[in-house]
Amino acid sequence: MTSGGDAPGMNAAIRSVVRTCAYYSIACAGIYRGYEGLIEGDFIELTARSVNNIINKGGTILKSARSKEFRTKEGRQKAYEHLRKNKIDAMVVIGGDGSFTGAVVFNEEFNFPVIGIPGTIDNDIFGTSHTLGYDTALNTAVEAIDKIRDTASSHNRLFFVEVMGRDAGFIALNAGVGAGAEEILIPEEDLGLDRMLESLKKSRRAGKSSSIVVVAEGDKSGKNVYELAEYVEENLPEYEVRVSVLGHMQRGGSPSCFDRVLASRLGVKSVELLLDGQTNLMVGLKNNEVISTSIAEAIKGGHTINMELLRVSDIMTT
Repeated sequence: MTSGGDAPGMNAAIRSVVRTCAYYSIACAGIYRGYEGLIEGDFIELTARSVNNIINKGGTILKSARSKEFRTKEGRQKAYEHLRKNKIDAMVVIGGDGSFTGAVVFNEEFNFPVIGIPGTIDNDIFGTSHTLGYDTALNTAVEAIDKIRDTASSHNRLFFVEVMGRDAGFIALNAGVGAGAEEILIPEEDLGLDRMLESLKKSRRAGKSSSIVVVAEGDKSGKNVYELAEYVEENLPEYEVRVSVLGHMQRGGSPSCFDRVLASRLGVKSVELLLDGQTNLMVGLKNNEVISTSIAEAIKGGHTINMELLRVSDIMTT
């Protein structure tokens, strides 16, 4: 199943799980709409041919949905009964921390084998250097910022570009460095409005007539990116300020080669762990090796921002 927010590479992971099952002569079923479909018994048999030509597609062919009912014991009981009725022995959950939290509770209540594959563009899960969709979302953001820079430099404008990241600044920091942003605002580092103003004044004195400020949606410098833009306009009237919110375009699109390969590797590992009798684990990537981590630890551990990249960012804005 795929659950929570969609991410590029989920289809590649579905394909990998299904074809690994076929390789080991195991029957495989897909669950539509995450935990909601699990409660309703919305299953479909998947074979190696069922997943033809999906490795390059964004989104998820199994759909995704939020499920309030799964948060109740009665809802989880219904889900378990559907799994037993359909003779399903184990489950691979592709999603983020909310999806994994549901998997842990389900495993504890029914001792049902589960393996998690991290699929979220935010890259905010402990136990893996990369989550599915993160690399694609980064490339989408950098490409968009490059295009915005063209118009910013043509009109001597300052652009605030908001990228996704309510609780984590991984996309903002990496895309900001990759696109040569003059300032990067992320939730992990409360730089403050004064520091931002000083940085923009410094850029102005250095002869920069246009600037890009990349803002993670969860940054606390202002109530929102529009308030930030208004503040700068009031204090630096020489700048013509514009705002661009990239929004859900970052979740869509064909997955990058990196995400397709990662999804393929994680899918194989997830099935092989189950065959080995292991459960309640999340598969991930560390030092380019596929590893496994306790799902509970993956949820609680948190994924810290790269301090070295923050330092690089400071140097690059000189």
